Amino acid sequence: MQLSIIVLNYNVRYFLELCLQSVEQAIKGISAEIIVVDNNSPDTSCSMVKQQFPSVKLIENKENIGFAKANNQAVEIAKGEYVCILNPDTVVTENTFISVLEKATQLPNLGLLGVRLIDGKGFFLPESKRNLPTPKVSFLKIMGARFSHLAPYYVNTIFPNGEGEIAILVGAFMLCKKEVYQKVGGFDEDYFMYGEDIDLSYKIEKAGFKNYYLGKESVVHFKGESTLKDAVYRKRFFGAMKMFYKKHFKSSGIVNLFIYTGIKFSALLQTAKKQPETIDFEMHILLSKNELLLKQIQKNVKVVECISKGEILQDYLTKNKSICCLLDMDTISYYKAIQLLEKYKNTSLYFRFIPKNTQFAVGSDTSSGRGQILKWK
Repeated sequence: MQLSIIVLNYNVRYFLELCLQSVEQAIKGISAEIIVVDNNSPDTSCSMVKQQFPSVKLIENKENIGFAKANNQAVEIAKGEYVCILNPDTVVTENTFISVLEKATQLPNLGLLGVRLIDGKGFFLPESKRNLPTPKVSFLKIMGARFSHLAPYYVNTIFPNGEGEIAILVGAFMLCKKEVYQKVGGFDEDYFMYGEDIDLSYKIEKAGFKNYYLGKESVVHFKGESTLKDAVYRKRFFGAMKMFYKKHFKSSGIVNLFIYTGIKFSALLQTAKKQPETIDFEMHILLSKNELLLKQIQKNVKVVECISKGEILQDYLTKNKSICCLLDMDTISYYKAIQLLEKYKNTSLYFRFIPKNTQFAVGSDTSSGRGQILKWK
């Protein structure tokens, strides 16, 4: 077995179904397995996986045991030489795993390998490539853009579509050899949620391995869908970052005071941000060749037109109208769909993915807002 893909799920059933469909397309021709760990989701995630994806190994936890422990649980039974930690609210292309595995075999002393992450509108997510958040880096980031360039939090020396060595990867997508993961003890289970990816990246680097960023591969991460930034988020985020600094950095009391105050302030800012308002689309465009699907959607959604080629989308662009494009994933490839997101990111065109043989579409319009689910009968 060459690759084990581990997807940790909690209560994002519709996004999970899209994610797993894209993963199944991406592992055709590869010796691979998919492991889903469900942390006691109150929705129908588990029954959906059993019915729609019978070849997937499903671990059903009876409680939410956290990100670190659940992923370690899956790695323990993984049979692949490589493991890929993947969020349930992601979409990969048909070439993603072929490309990253090829690169992984070429890189000397590989620790973790990450890719270019984009949000549901097609914008690059800068956390795809980060520097080590030392007390100095974190403090200057908190102080704002006027100072953060002195010790950048994000890696600015590598273009989004470039590649190179970085310190910290994001837990939405990270690939490494199983033996490397186990050598450093995997995710630290003292973290319940947040900070585990920073901690693992740093542990692997300290063990003498190198972490890399591969920017030629785009993966959609509907960031914000699986994380509600409320008081619980603030408490967990603050606790995780405080734990990271205590574990890895020894500093004076005054520095700790600045850092901890900054972390708390940063968490407060995140929760204080207003959720973006839901867009009232002027019209919907269905990119599909399925006339029956068009008729079904027209019963529930206003102003739906059907096109068969993505190139025609250009004709619908206006300055004053927000338009939603529904992507029938039975008609186009995931690679093409992600290309469309990136091409039209600066326009009034927004996107939703329709997984094969379903009656719903999912997507998100910003990197901070919750995901959107559109259903029909």
